[in-house]
Amino acid sequence: MYFNGKLAINLCFLQSLLFFSQNFAEEFDVDSKCVQYNAEEFAENINKKNHFVMFYAPWCTHCKRLYPTWEELAEMLNDEGSRVTIAKVDCTSETSICDQQDITGYPTLKYFSTDLLEPVKFRGTRDLPSLTNFLNEQLGSSLAKPGGDTDEVILDAAAKELTDESYSSHLSSGKHFVKFYAPWCGHCQRLAPTWEAVGGAYVNSKFVTIAKIDCTVNRDACKSYDIKSYPTLLWIEDGRKIDKYQGPRTLDDLKNYIVEMLGGTVDQMEEAEEHPPSPVISLSGENFLKGISSGFTFVKFFAPWCGHCKGLAPTWEELGKKFANKDNVVIAKVDCTLEYNKELCNEQEVDGFPTLLLYKDGEKIGEYTGTRALEDLYEFVGKHFAHDEL
Repeated sequence: MYFNGKLAINLCFLQSLLFFSQNFAEEFDVDSKCVQYNAEEFAENINKKNHFVMFYAPWCTHCKRLYPTWEELAEMLNDEGSRVTIAKVDCTSETSICDQQDITGYPTLKYFSTDLLEPVKFRGTRDLPSLTNFLNEQLGSSLAKPGGDTDEVILDAAAKELTDESYSSHLSSGKHFVKFYAPWCGHCQRLAPTWEAVGGAYVNSKFVTIAKIDCTVNRDACKSYDIKSYPTLLWIEDGRKIDKYQGPRTLDDLKNYIVEMLGGTVDQMEEAEEHPPSPVISLSGENFLKGISSGFTFVKFFAPWCGHCKGLAPTWEELGKKFANKDNVVIAKVDCTLEYNKELCNEQEVDGFPTLLLYKDGEKIGEYTGTRALEDLYEFVGKHFAHDEL
């Protein structure tokens, strides 16, 4: 009786498992936008077009969690004009395909390119942004929504793509914000749409270019800038690395950083080219002594991450405008977080941000410690300036 009872329980379990698998298989097929391939169809179509394929098992819980996202991806991209087909293969029924593709776990996601002999395995997180970013990296251009919708699922390549052949001439002059990346890098994939948005914001800028370099292909370029991790974001001027960006990678944070490096205000300047040149002079360890050598120079020593510095930034710009027509008064700033300015800030005994120091003919004559209202700052400089004129 015990044996028969145990056998009955096991048979019940197996029937339940079979029922679950059948229902799950049906769930994968009901109103699916995703292309389901059998062995014959897979062999016939896989080399005709780019494919992103999910190899799955109906009983796999990870597959079940991925299913709605995969369907959403298929709904967005499976149309006549798309450059990629979203497909799936059931490894419990199409064992020959899965053995050939060396599928050892579920789900396994592979990108098959018409330009590559071997497929690329997706290794990122299985959410819609990560999947679309991966496809964007593989295809290297935009994918439009089905039906001709003007909104884009994946952004156009607004950042300029540089190569081993083009990077040196492009970066040799001017200011550039460059992303060094690897297509397989999960952090790079997550950053990709934001970086293209940054590129779009400055695509017509006369003052900076937003660029990117794929280090898996352009090793000479990445070696020349000593790139050791991905993504690495460098500010480059006239071919020389000036700073490495290590802050948050949101669109606003990246744009604020660019504005700071261009010498504008953080909170008010959306696009540098829409504003006149800043009246505030940026000084560095290389030109500081020359910059303060004659007349009055009022210098703000700051850090871009400092909240008080950000609050002062627009006021400092206004102060620069007020003294713009005074030949012997200069309003300036020094970013103490830049590597080549750290020694300068130590020499000037800057121990907090912002530090506001007034110089006359190359000599420090005072530190401003009052309120940071425009009128008070103007009065502080004006007193010294008026006294000197008398």
